[in-house]
Amino acid sequence: MEFDFVIVGAGSAGCALANRLSADGKHSVALIEAGPADKNPWIHIPVGYFRTMGNPKSDWMYVTEADGGIAGRAISWPRGRVLGGSSSINGLLYVRGQPQDYNHWAQLGCTGWSWENVFPLFKRSETWHGEDLNGVRGEDGPLSVQKSRLTREIVDVWLDAAEAAGYKRTADYNGEDQEGVGYFQLTMKGGRRCSSAVAYLNPVKKRQNLSIITDAQTEKVLIENNRAIGVRIKRRSAMESVRARKEVILSAGAIGSPQILMLSGIGNPEELTPHGIDVHAPLIGVGKNLQDHLQARPVFKTSLSTINTEANSLFKQGLMAMQYALTQRGPMTMAASLGTGFLKTEDHLETPDIQFHIQPWSADKPADGPHRFSAFTASVLQLRPESSGHLSLRSASMEDHPAIHPNYLATDLDCKTIVKGIQIARRIARTAPLKSHITEEHAPGSRVALEDETATLEWARKTSVTIYHPTGTCKMGIDERAVVDPRLRVKGIEGLRVADASIMPQIVSGNTNAPCIMIGEKAADLVLEDAK
Repeated sequence: MEFDFVIVGAGSAGCALANRLSADGKHSVALIEAGPADKNPWIHIPVGYFRTMGNPKSDWMYVTEADGGIAGRAISWPRGRVLGGSSSINGLLYVRGQPQDYNHWAQLGCTGWSWENVFPLFKRSETWHGEDLNGVRGEDGPLSVQKSRLTREIVDVWLDAAEAAGYKRTADYNGEDQEGVGYFQLTMKGGRRCSSAVAYLNPVKKRQNLSIITDAQTEKVLIENNRAIGVRIKRRSAMESVRARKEVILSAGAIGSPQILMLSGIGNPEELTPHGIDVHAPLIGVGKNLQDHLQARPVFKTSLSTINTEANSLFKQGLMAMQYALTQRGPMTMAASLGTGFLKTEDHLETPDIQFHIQPWSADKPADGPHRFSAFTASVLQLRPESSGHLSLRSASMEDHPAIHPNYLATDLDCKTIVKGIQIARRIARTAPLKSHITEEHAPGSRVALEDETATLEWARKTSVTIYHPTGTCKMGIDERAVVDPRLRVKGIEGLRVADASIMPQIVSGNTNAPCIMIGEKAADLVLEDAK
Protein backbone atom coordinates (compact mmCIF):
# COMPACT_ATOMS: atom_id res chain seq x y z
CA MET A 1 0.00 0.00 0.00
CA GLU A 2 2.65 2.49 -1.07
CA PHE A 3 2.32 4.70 -4.15
CA ASP A 4 3.91 7.76 -5.66
CA PHE A 5 0.67 9.74 -5.53
CA VAL A 6 -2.35 9.16 -3.29
CA ILE A 7 -5.58 10.91 -4.34
CA VAL A 8 -8.45 11.08 -1.85
CA GLY A 9 -11.85 11.37 -3.51
CA ALA A 10 -12.94 10.01 -6.89
CA GLY A 11 -15.16 12.92 -7.85
CA SER A 12 -15.05 15.42 -10.69
CA ALA A 13 -11.47 16.53 -9.99
CA GLY A 14 -10.13 13.31 -8.52
CA CYS A 15 -10.95 11.16 -11.53
CA ALA A 16 -9.29 13.65 -13.88
CA LEU A 17 -6.22 13.67 -11.65
CA ALA A 18 -5.99 9.88 -11.50
CA ASN A 19 -6.16 9.61 -15.28
CA ARG A 20 -3.56 12.28 -16.02
CA LEU A 21 -1.06 11.34 -13.28
CA SER A 22 -1.03 7.69 -14.36
CA ALA A 23 -0.95 8.38 -18.11
CA ASP A 24 2.79 8.14 -18.76
CA GLY A 25 3.25 4.99 -16.69
CA LYS A 26 6.10 6.51 -14.70
CA HIS A 27 4.18 7.02 -11.47
CA SER A 28 2.05 4.70 -9.33
CA VAL A 29 -1.26 6.26 -8.36
CA ALA A 30 -3.87 5.30 -5.76
CA LEU A 31 -7.38 6.76 -6.04
CA ILE A 32 -9.32 6.31 -2.79
CA GLU A 33 -13.11 6.67 -2.74
CA ALA A 34 -15.26 6.45 0.40
CA GLY A 35 -18.24 5.12 -1.55
CA PRO A 36 -18.76 2.10 -3.79
CA ALA A 37 -18.15 1.52 -7.47
CA ASP A 38 -20.70 3.15 -9.77
CA LYS A 39 -22.61 -0.06 -10.52
CA ASN A 40 -26.09 1.21 -9.68
CA PRO A 41 -27.83 1.44 -13.09
CA TRP A 42 -29.69 4.58 -12.00
CA ILE A 43 -26.35 6.42 -11.95
CA HIS A 44 -25.99 6.00 -15.70
CA ILE A 45 -29.59 6.84 -16.66
CA PRO A 46 -29.76 10.64 -16.87
CA VAL A 47 -32.99 11.00 -14.90
CA GLY A 48 -31.61 8.67 -12.24
CA TYR A 49 -30.68 11.55 -9.94
CA PHE A 50 -34.20 11.17 -8.57
CA ARG A 51 -33.05 7.78 -7.22
CA THR A 52 -29.43 8.50 -6.27
CA MET A 53 -29.83 11.79 -4.41
CA GLY A 54 -31.09 11.01 -0.94
CA ASN A 55 -29.83 7.44 -1.21
CA PRO A 56 -27.15 6.71 1.44
CA LYS A 57 -25.52 4.22 -0.95
CA SER A 58 -24.52 7.11 -3.25
CA ASP A 59 -25.08 10.30 -1.25
CA TRP A 60 -23.26 11.59 1.86
CA MET A 61 -26.66 12.84 3.06
CA TYR A 62 -25.36 16.05 4.58
CA VAL A 63 -27.80 18.39 6.33
CA THR A 64 -27.03 22.00 7.20
CA GLU A 65 -27.51 23.62 10.56
CA ALA A 66 -30.57 25.81 11.02
CA ASP A 67 -29.88 28.99 9.06
CA GLY A 68 -31.39 32.35 9.92
CA GLY A 69 -31.08 33.51 6.32
CA ILE A 70 -33.62 30.91 5.23
CA ALA A 71 -36.06 31.37 8.09
CA GLY A 72 -34.25 29.09 10.51
CA ARG A 73 -34.51 26.01 8.31
CA ALA A 74 -32.01 23.15 8.05
CA ILE A 75 -31.82 21.78 4.49
CA SER A 76 -30.34 18.76 2.75
CA TRP A 77 -27.03 19.11 0.92
CA PRO A 78 -26.61 16.06 -1.35
CA ARG A 79 -23.00 15.20 -2.28
CA GLY A 80 -21.83 12.16 -4.22
CA ARG A 81 -20.38 9.22 -2.27
CA VAL A 82 -19.58 6.88 -5.16
CA LEU A 83 -17.08 6.63 -8.01
CA GLY A 84 -17.58 9.85 -9.95
CA GLY A 85 -18.56 11.74 -6.80
CA SER A 86 -21.24 14.35 -7.34
CA SER A 87 -20.80 14.03 -11.12
CA SER A 88 -22.50 10.62 -10.73
CA ILE A 89 -25.62 12.03 -9.03
CA ASN A 90 -25.86 15.59 -10.32
CA GLY A 91 -28.19 17.07 -12.92
CA LEU A 92 -25.69 16.66 -15.84
CA LEU A 93 -25.52 20.42 -16.52
CA TYR A 94 -22.29 21.63 -18.14
CA VAL A 95 -21.35 25.25 -17.42
CA ARG A 96 -17.82 26.64 -17.46
CA GLY A 97 -18.62 29.99 -15.86
CA GLN A 98 -17.63 33.45 -17.02
CA PRO A 99 -14.11 34.36 -18.18
CA GLN A 100 -14.29 37.21 -15.68
CA ASP A 101 -14.57 34.67 -12.82
CA TYR A 102 -11.11 33.31 -13.51
CA ASN A 103 -9.60 36.70 -14.28
CA HIS A 104 -10.85 37.78 -10.86
CA TRP A 105 -9.12 34.77 -9.28
CA ALA A 106 -5.89 35.90 -10.91
CA GLN A 107 -6.40 39.45 -9.63
CA LEU A 108 -6.72 38.03 -6.12
CA GLY A 109 -3.19 36.66 -6.47
CA CYS A 110 -3.95 33.23 -7.96
CA THR A 111 -1.27 33.37 -10.65
CA GLY A 112 -1.89 30.93 -13.48
CA TRP A 113 -5.69 30.82 -13.07
CA SER A 114 -6.84 33.55 -15.45
CA TRP A 115 -9.23 32.71 -18.29
CA GLU A 116 -6.27 32.62 -20.67
CA ASN A 117 -4.71 29.95 -18.46
CA VAL A 118 -7.77 27.76 -17.79
CA PHE A 119 -9.57 28.01 -21.14
CA PRO A 120 -7.24 25.45 -22.81
CA LEU A 121 -7.96 23.04 -19.95
CA PHE A 122 -11.70 23.27 -20.52
CA LYS A 123 -11.10 22.48 -24.19
CA ARG A 124 -8.72 19.64 -23.35
CA SER A 125 -11.22 18.00 -21.04
CA GLU A 126 -14.20 17.79 -23.42
CA THR A 127 -15.49 16.39 -26.64
CA TRP A 128 -18.30 18.69 -27.78
CA HIS A 129 -20.94 17.03 -29.93
CA GLY A 130 -22.29 20.12 -31.63
CA GLU A 131 -21.43 23.14 -33.71
CA ASP A 132 -18.39 25.12 -32.63
CA LEU A 133 -19.02 28.50 -34.20
CA ASN A 134 -16.22 30.35 -32.39
CA GLY A 135 -13.53 27.72 -31.91
CA VAL A 136 -14.09 27.50 -28.17
CA ARG A 137 -15.02 23.83 -27.80
CA GLY A 138 -12.94 20.70 -27.32
CA GLU A 139 -12.82 17.95 -29.93
CA ASP A 140 -11.09 14.95 -28.36
CA GLY A 141 -11.27 15.20 -24.57
CA PRO A 142 -12.50 12.45 -22.22
CA LEU A 143 -15.72 14.21 -21.19
CA SER A 144 -18.64 13.94 -23.60
CA VAL A 145 -20.74 17.12 -23.73
CA GLN A 146 -23.81 17.40 -25.92
CA LYS A 147 -27.09 19.14 -26.40
CA SER A 148 -30.18 17.75 -24.73
CA ARG A 149 -31.96 14.86 -26.47
CA LEU A 150 -35.19 16.09 -24.94
CA THR A 151 -37.18 19.23 -25.70
CA ARG A 152 -40.49 20.37 -24.31
CA GLU A 153 -42.91 22.95 -25.66
CA ILE A 154 -43.19 24.74 -22.32
CA VAL A 155 -39.41 25.34 -22.35
CA ASP A 156 -39.48 26.57 -25.96
CA VAL A 157 -42.30 28.97 -25.09
CA TRP A 158 -40.42 30.22 -22.00
CA LEU A 159 -37.38 30.97 -24.17
CA ASP A 160 -39.57 32.84 -26.66
CA ALA A 161 -41.14 34.86 -23.84
CA ALA A 162 -37.74 35.69 -22.35
CA GLU A 163 -36.62 36.94 -25.74
CA ALA A 164 -39.82 38.98 -26.09
CA ALA A 165 -39.10 40.47 -22.66
CA GLY A 166 -35.81 41.81 -23.98
CA TYR A 167 -33.28 39.07 -23.20
CA LYS A 168 -31.13 37.71 -25.99
CA ARG A 169 -30.72 34.14 -27.21
CA THR A 170 -27.33 32.51 -26.95
CA ALA A 171 -26.03 29.73 -29.16
CA ASP A 172 -23.30 28.81 -26.66
CA TYR A 173 -23.18 30.17 -23.12
CA ASN A 174 -19.81 28.41 -22.65
CA GLY A 175 -17.96 30.79 -24.94
CA GLU A 176 -16.55 34.24 -24.26
CA ASP A 177 -20.00 35.73 -23.58
CA GLN A 178 -22.24 33.81 -21.20
CA GLU A 179 -25.26 36.11 -21.39
CA GLY A 180 -28.53 34.89 -22.91
CA VAL A 181 -31.18 32.18 -22.82
CA GLY A 182 -31.14 28.74 -24.40
CA TYR A 183 -31.05 25.02 -23.72
CA PHE A 184 -28.57 23.52 -21.28
CA GLN A 185 -25.56 21.52 -22.46
CA LEU A 186 -25.16 18.15 -20.76
CA THR A 187 -22.44 15.75 -19.64
CA MET A 188 -24.00 12.91 -21.59
CA LYS A 189 -22.91 10.44 -24.25
CA GLY A 190 -25.79 9.31 -26.38
CA GLY A 191 -28.52 8.67 -23.86
CA ARG A 192 -26.29 7.91 -20.87
CA ARG A 193 -24.65 10.03 -18.18
CA CYS A 194 -20.99 10.84 -18.70
CA SER A 195 -19.70 11.23 -15.15
CA SER A 196 -16.06 11.94 -14.42
CA ALA A 197 -15.67 8.23 -13.62
CA VAL A 198 -17.12 7.23 -16.99
CA ALA A 199 -15.00 9.82 -18.79
CA TYR A 200 -11.67 9.53 -17.00
CA LEU A 201 -11.58 6.17 -15.20
CA ASN A 202 -13.39 3.65 -17.38
CA PRO A 203 -10.94 3.91 -20.31
CA VAL A 204 -7.86 3.51 -18.06
CA LYS A 205 -8.92 1.45 -15.05
CA LYS A 206 -6.77 -1.51 -16.16
CA ARG A 207 -3.56 0.50 -16.07
CA GLN A 208 -1.01 -1.42 -14.01
CA ASN A 209 0.11 1.74 -12.23
CA LEU A 210 -3.41 2.85 -11.19
CA SER A 211 -5.14 1.36 -8.15
CA ILE A 212 -8.78 2.34 -7.54
CA ILE A 213 -9.75 1.67 -3.93
CA THR A 214 -13.48 1.94 -3.17
CA ASP A 215 -15.49 1.70 0.07
CA ALA A 216 -12.56 3.25 1.91
CA GLN A 217 -13.17 6.38 3.98
CA THR A 218 -10.18 8.57 4.70
CA GLU A 219 -9.79 9.57 8.31
CA LYS A 220 -6.76 11.85 8.08
CA VAL A 221 -3.51 12.69 6.38
CA LEU A 222 -0.43 11.15 7.99
CA ILE A 223 2.16 13.83 8.72
CA GLU A 224 5.79 13.51 9.77
CA ASN A 225 8.14 16.47 10.14
CA ASN A 226 5.61 18.76 8.45
CA ARG A 227 5.37 16.48 5.42
CA ALA A 228 2.41 14.39 4.25
CA ILE A 229 3.53 10.79 3.99
CA GLY A 230 0.18 9.11 3.33
CA VAL A 231 -3.37 8.74 4.63
CA ARG A 232 -5.18 6.62 7.16
CA ILE A 233 -8.32 4.93 5.81
CA LYS A 234 -11.09 2.72 7.10
CA ARG A 235 -11.86 -0.26 4.88
CA ARG A 236 -13.86 -3.35 5.80
CA SER A 237 -14.13 -2.01 9.37
CA ALA A 238 -10.33 -2.00 9.72
CA MET A 239 -7.92 0.92 9.73
CA GLU A 240 -5.11 0.89 7.16
CA SER A 241 -2.33 3.23 6.10
CA VAL A 242 -1.71 4.13 2.47
CA ARG A 243 1.71 5.65 1.95
CA ALA A 244 2.65 8.34 -0.56
CA ARG A 245 6.24 8.59 -1.75
CA LYS A 246 5.67 11.94 -3.49
CA GLU A 247 2.33 13.61 -2.71
CA VAL A 248 -1.10 13.31 -1.14
CA ILE A 249 -3.85 15.17 -3.00
CA LEU A 250 -7.23 15.78 -1.37
CA SER A 251 -10.11 15.87 -3.85
CA ALA A 252 -12.84 15.03 -1.36
CA GLY A 253 -14.96 18.08 -2.10
CA ALA A 254 -15.91 21.30 -0.35
CA ILE A 255 -17.08 19.43 2.74
CA GLY A 256 -14.81 16.37 2.77
CA SER A 257 -11.46 18.05 2.10
CA PRO A 258 -11.62 20.63 4.92
CA GLN A 259 -12.94 17.99 7.31
CA ILE A 260 -9.98 15.72 6.54
CA LEU A 261 -7.56 18.64 6.93
CA MET A 262 -9.01 19.54 10.32
CA LEU A 263 -8.93 15.92 11.51
CA SER A 264 -5.28 15.88 10.40
CA GLY A 265 -4.39 18.86 12.56
CA ILE A 266 -4.52 21.48 9.83
CA GLY A 267 -6.80 24.36 10.72
CA ASN A 268 -7.56 26.94 13.38
CA PRO A 269 -5.93 25.84 16.65
CA GLU A 270 -8.80 27.37 18.64
CA GLU A 271 -11.19 24.99 16.88
CA LEU A 272 -9.00 21.88 16.79
CA THR A 273 -7.55 21.83 20.30
CA PRO A 274 -10.92 21.44 22.09
CA HIS A 275 -11.37 18.16 20.14
CA GLY A 276 -7.98 16.90 21.28
CA ILE A 277 -6.42 17.26 17.82
CA ASP A 278 -2.71 18.09 17.67
CA VAL A 279 -2.05 21.05 15.39
CA HIS A 280 0.44 20.58 12.54
CA ALA A 281 -0.37 23.75 10.58
CA PRO A 282 -2.34 26.66 12.10
CA LEU A 283 -4.36 27.66 9.02
CA ILE A 284 -7.32 29.78 10.14
CA GLY A 285 -9.05 29.60 6.75
CA VAL A 286 -9.78 25.87 6.72
CA GLY A 287 -13.55 25.42 6.57
CA LYS A 288 -14.20 29.13 6.07
CA ASN A 289 -15.26 31.03 2.91
CA LEU A 290 -18.10 28.53 2.30
CA GLN A 291 -20.21 29.70 -0.65
CA ASP A 292 -23.18 28.10 -2.39
CA HIS A 293 -25.84 29.00 -4.93
CA LEU A 294 -29.28 29.37 -3.34
CA GLN A 295 -32.23 28.83 -5.68
CA ALA A 296 -35.70 30.29 -5.41
CA ARG A 297 -38.29 28.16 -7.20
CA PRO A 298 -41.28 30.00 -8.72
CA VAL A 299 -43.80 27.45 -10.05
CA PHE A 300 -46.45 28.08 -12.71
CA LYS A 301 -49.40 25.87 -13.62
CA THR A 302 -49.77 25.48 -17.36
CA SER A 303 -52.18 24.19 -19.97
CA LEU A 304 -49.27 22.58 -21.82
CA SER A 305 -48.07 19.07 -21.15
CA THR A 306 -45.24 18.66 -18.61
CA ILE A 307 -43.47 15.74 -16.97
CA ASN A 308 -45.91 16.06 -14.05
CA THR A 309 -48.76 14.70 -16.15
CA GLU A 310 -46.66 12.66 -18.58
CA ALA A 311 -45.40 10.43 -15.75
CA ASN A 312 -48.35 10.37 -13.35
CA SER A 313 -49.12 6.66 -13.65
CA LEU A 314 -47.19 3.40 -13.63
CA PHE A 315 -48.40 2.72 -17.17
CA LYS A 316 -46.96 6.01 -18.48
CA GLN A 317 -43.74 5.43 -16.60
CA GLY A 318 -43.53 1.98 -18.16
CA LEU A 319 -43.88 3.48 -21.64
CA MET A 320 -41.10 5.93 -20.85
CA ALA A 321 -38.86 3.11 -19.66
CA MET A 322 -39.59 1.14 -22.83
CA GLN A 323 -38.82 4.14 -25.03
CA TYR A 324 -35.52 4.65 -23.24
CA ALA A 325 -34.56 0.98 -23.42
CA LEU A 326 -35.23 0.85 -27.17
CA THR A 327 -33.96 4.27 -28.27
CA GLN A 328 -32.13 5.92 -25.36
CA ARG A 329 -34.44 8.87 -25.87
CA GLY A 330 -37.46 10.36 -24.17
CA PRO A 331 -38.06 11.76 -20.66
CA MET A 332 -35.56 9.37 -19.04
CA THR A 333 -32.77 11.33 -20.77
CA MET A 334 -33.94 14.47 -18.94
CA ALA A 335 -31.32 16.46 -17.07
CA ALA A 336 -32.23 18.33 -13.91
CA SER A 337 -33.21 21.29 -16.11
CA LEU A 338 -33.72 21.82 -19.83
CA GLY A 339 -33.70 25.59 -20.34
CA THR A 340 -31.38 28.15 -18.87
CA GLY A 341 -30.78 31.87 -18.83
CA PHE A 342 -27.82 33.92 -17.68
CA LEU A 343 -29.27 37.39 -17.20
CA LYS A 344 -28.55 40.77 -15.63
CA THR A 345 -30.81 42.24 -12.97
CA GLU A 346 -29.48 45.72 -13.85
CA ASP A 347 -28.43 47.07 -17.25
CA HIS A 348 -25.22 48.62 -15.92
CA LEU A 349 -23.76 45.26 -14.84
CA GLU A 350 -20.81 43.99 -16.87
CA THR A 351 -21.91 40.33 -16.77
CA PRO A 352 -25.00 38.32 -15.80
CA ASP A 353 -25.63 38.07 -12.05
CA ILE A 354 -28.51 35.56 -12.06
CA GLN A 355 -29.10 32.16 -13.65
CA PHE A 356 -32.34 30.38 -14.48
CA HIS A 357 -32.96 26.62 -14.48
CA ILE A 358 -36.17 25.95 -16.43
CA GLN A 359 -37.65 22.59 -15.50
CA PRO A 360 -40.68 21.07 -17.31
CA TRP A 361 -41.91 19.67 -13.99
CA SER A 362 -42.55 20.86 -10.45
CA ALA A 363 -42.55 19.44 -6.94
CA ASP A 364 -42.60 20.57 -3.34
CA LYS A 365 -39.72 18.13 -2.78
CA PRO A 366 -38.32 16.15 -5.73
CA ALA A 367 -38.01 13.05 -3.54
CA ASP A 368 -41.78 13.16 -2.98
CA GLY A 369 -42.51 13.11 -6.70
CA PRO A 370 -43.98 15.77 -9.01
CA HIS A 371 -47.20 17.66 -8.43
CA ARG A 372 -50.39 16.08 -9.73
CA PHE A 373 -51.10 19.10 -11.92
CA SER A 374 -49.23 20.22 -15.04
CA ALA A 375 -46.65 22.86 -14.14
CA PHE A 376 -43.11 24.05 -14.70
CA THR A 377 -40.46 25.58 -12.45
CA ALA A 378 -38.47 28.72 -13.23
CA SER A 379 -35.71 28.30 -10.66
CA VAL A 380 -33.49 31.37 -10.25
CA LEU A 381 -30.26 31.91 -8.32
CA GLN A 382 -27.71 34.65 -7.67
CA LEU A 383 -24.48 33.78 -9.47
CA ARG A 384 -21.99 35.55 -7.21
CA PRO A 385 -23.32 35.79 -3.64
CA GLU A 386 -21.49 37.97 -1.14
CA SER A 387 -22.61 35.85 1.79
CA SER A 388 -20.27 33.15 3.03
CA GLY A 389 -20.53 30.56 5.77
CA HIS A 390 -18.29 27.98 7.38
CA LEU A 391 -17.85 24.37 8.44
CA SER A 392 -16.86 23.21 11.91
CA LEU A 393 -16.02 19.82 13.39
CA ARG A 394 -18.52 18.20 15.71
CA SER A 395 -15.89 15.83 17.05
CA ALA A 396 -12.56 14.23 16.24
CA SER A 397 -14.37 11.30 14.60
CA MET A 398 -14.51 11.00 10.83
CA GLU A 399 -17.93 9.38 11.23
CA ASP A 400 -19.50 12.64 12.40
CA HIS A 401 -20.45 14.98 9.58
CA PRO A 402 -19.16 18.52 10.12
CA ALA A 403 -21.61 21.22 11.09
CA ILE A 404 -22.52 23.19 7.95
CA HIS A 405 -23.38 26.87 8.40
CA PRO A 406 -24.26 28.28 4.93
CA ASN A 407 -25.15 31.82 6.13
CA TYR A 408 -27.46 32.40 3.17
CA LEU A 409 -28.86 35.84 2.27
CA ALA A 410 -26.71 37.62 4.84
CA THR A 411 -26.06 40.82 2.84
CA ASP A 412 -28.27 43.48 1.30
CA LEU A 413 -26.96 42.77 -2.20
CA ASP A 414 -27.80 39.07 -1.94
CA CYS A 415 -31.31 39.82 -0.72
CA LYS A 416 -31.94 42.41 -3.43
CA THR A 417 -30.56 40.16 -6.18
CA ILE A 418 -32.71 37.14 -5.31
CA VAL A 419 -35.79 39.37 -5.13
CA LYS A 420 -35.03 40.87 -8.55
CA GLY A 421 -34.48 37.39 -9.98
CA ILE A 422 -37.89 36.23 -8.73
CA GLN A 423 -39.50 39.37 -10.14
CA ILE A 424 -37.91 38.69 -13.54
CA ALA A 425 -39.23 35.11 -13.46
CA ARG A 426 -42.72 36.37 -12.78
CA ARG A 427 -42.54 39.07 -15.47
CA ILE A 428 -41.40 36.59 -18.10
CA ALA A 429 -44.36 34.40 -17.13
CA ARG A 430 -46.63 37.39 -17.84
CA THR A 431 -45.11 37.93 -21.30
CA ALA A 432 -46.47 36.50 -24.57
CA PRO A 433 -46.36 33.81 -25.82
CA LEU A 434 -45.94 32.21 -22.37
CA LYS A 435 -48.68 34.24 -20.71
CA SER A 436 -51.51 32.52 -22.60
CA HIS A 437 -50.29 29.07 -21.51
CA ILE A 438 -50.20 29.79 -17.77
CA THR A 439 -53.39 29.01 -15.87
CA GLU A 440 -52.16 30.06 -12.43
CA GLU A 441 -49.04 31.11 -10.57
CA HIS A 442 -48.66 28.37 -7.97
CA ALA A 443 -45.69 29.92 -6.15
CA PRO A 444 -45.13 32.53 -4.85
CA GLY A 445 -48.80 32.94 -5.79
CA SER A 446 -51.26 35.79 -5.67
CA ARG A 447 -50.65 36.49 -1.97
CA VAL A 448 -47.23 37.93 -2.88
CA ALA A 449 -47.62 41.00 -5.09
CA LEU A 450 -45.07 41.32 -7.89
CA GLU A 451 -43.66 44.63 -6.62
CA ASP A 452 -43.76 43.72 -2.92
CA GLU A 453 -40.05 43.24 -2.26
CA THR A 454 -40.50 42.53 1.45
CA ALA A 455 -43.01 39.73 0.89
CA THR A 456 -40.96 38.33 -2.00
CA LEU A 457 -37.84 38.14 0.17
CA GLU A 458 -39.81 36.50 2.98
CA TRP A 459 -41.10 33.87 0.53
CA ALA A 460 -37.54 33.27 -0.71
CA ARG A 461 -36.27 32.81 2.84
CA LYS A 462 -39.01 30.29 3.63
CA THR A 463 -38.77 28.20 0.45
CA SER A 464 -35.37 28.52 -1.25
CA VAL A 465 -32.99 25.56 -1.30
CA THR A 466 -29.47 24.76 -2.39
CA ILE A 467 -28.74 24.01 -6.02
CA TYR A 468 -25.82 21.85 -4.87
CA HIS A 469 -22.75 24.05 -5.45
CA PRO A 470 -20.75 24.27 -2.17
CA THR A 471 -17.30 25.78 -2.75
CA GLY A 472 -14.44 27.73 -1.22
CA THR A 473 -13.65 26.00 2.08
CA CYS A 474 -9.91 25.50 1.33
CA LYS A 475 -9.54 28.62 -0.71
CA MET A 476 -6.59 29.32 -2.93
CA GLY A 477 -4.73 32.59 -2.57
CA ILE A 478 -1.99 34.62 -0.96
CA ASP A 479 -3.83 36.21 1.98
CA GLU A 480 -3.82 34.98 5.58
CA ARG A 481 -7.05 33.00 5.14
CA ALA A 482 -5.81 31.13 2.07
CA VAL A 483 -5.37 27.39 2.68
CA VAL A 484 -3.53 26.54 -0.55
CA ASP A 485 -1.20 28.58 -2.72
CA PRO A 486 -1.76 29.06 -6.48
CA ARG A 487 -0.08 25.70 -7.09
CA LEU A 488 -2.66 24.13 -4.75
CA ARG A 489 -0.05 23.25 -2.11
CA VAL A 490 -1.34 23.31 1.47
CA LYS A 491 0.52 26.01 3.33
CA GLY A 492 2.93 24.77 5.97
CA ILE A 493 2.81 21.09 4.93
CA GLU A 494 5.03 19.63 2.23
CA GLY A 495 3.74 16.99 -0.18
CA LEU A 496 0.06 17.89 0.32
CA ARG A 497 -2.34 19.57 -2.10
CA VAL A 498 -6.06 20.14 -2.42
CA ALA A 499 -7.80 20.02 -5.81
CA ASP A 500 -11.58 20.32 -5.91
CA ALA A 501 -14.36 22.92 -5.49
CA SER A 502 -13.01 23.87 -2.07
CA ILE A 503 -10.05 25.77 -3.58
CA MET A 504 -12.20 28.34 -5.38
CA PRO A 505 -11.45 31.76 -3.86
CA GLN A 506 -14.88 32.88 -5.09
CA ILE A 507 -17.70 30.74 -6.44
CA VAL A 508 -17.96 30.61 -10.23
CA SER A 509 -20.89 32.05 -12.16
CA GLY A 510 -22.73 28.82 -12.83
CA ASN A 511 -22.82 25.10 -12.13
CA THR A 512 -19.62 23.73 -10.65
CA ASN A 513 -18.97 20.30 -12.22
CA ALA A 514 -17.12 21.59 -15.31
CA PRO A 515 -14.88 23.94 -13.27
CA CYS A 516 -14.04 21.08 -10.88
CA ILE A 517 -12.97 18.87 -13.77
CA MET A 518 -10.84 21.77 -15.02
CA ILE A 519 -9.30 22.06 -11.54
CA GLY A 520 -8.39 18.36 -11.70
CA GLU A 521 -6.76 18.89 -15.09
CA LYS A 522 -4.84 21.93 -13.81
CA ALA A 523 -3.74 20.13 -10.65
CA ALA A 524 -2.36 17.22 -12.69
CA ASP A 525 -0.24 19.63 -14.72
CA LEU A 526 1.10 21.27 -11.55
CA VAL A 527 1.89 17.95 -9.86
CA LEU A 528 3.70 16.57 -12.91
CA GLU A 529 5.66 19.80 -13.38
CA ASP A 530 6.87 19.63 -9.79
CA ALA A 531 7.60 15.90 -10.04
CA LYS A 532 10.16 16.61 -12.75
